[in-house]
Amino acid sequence: MSNALPDHAKKNPTQHNIEAIAKLEQDALERRTIAERISEAIAKFIGSVAFLLLQLLLVLTWSAINLNVIPGVRPFDPFPFGILALVISSESVILTIFVLMSQNRMTRQAERRSHLDLQVGMLAEQELTTMLEMQQKICQHIGVDVTSSISELQSFNAATDVHKLASELEDKLPEK
Repeated sequence: MSNALPDHAKKNPTQHNIEAIAKLEQDALERRTIAERISEAIAKFIGSVAFLLLQLLLVLTWSAINLNVIPGVRPFDPFPFGILALVISSESVILTIFVLMSQNRMTRQAERRSHLDLQVGMLAEQELTTMLEMQQKICQHIGVDVTSSISELQSFNAATDVHKLASELEDKLPEK
């Protein structure tokens, strides 16, 4: 197996990995559609203290005007503030949609990361299995007796069947 890492990655693998992860994240951000960018910006804003304060200011001002607390300003939505209730409930539906759009994108991204993790894990398992087989052959070639741990080695040497593992895991996990 050839090592295709560039020299700088061999000298500082941690930094190389950080840069690779940052590049993956940057690529994911650049792949977002305009709608995803807008919905994420809105979701970010509505999750801020500024939005909370803006909402409080709106409700307090609306209430003050319509309870005739501010002289010279005529009430337009008498108590129990039906128009305010309509505006706020409509706003909450729209904002919920933006939050769900943002969460859907994050879920898709998490699924891609999970698939990447699974692929890397499977490659690592295949590499380790190959290395165990090579070590066993080297031990046999130089005459080192490994018969005491041969059954354990054979169980590790067996290629991992992902479908079998997934099925066993599904059987063992509790129902939700």
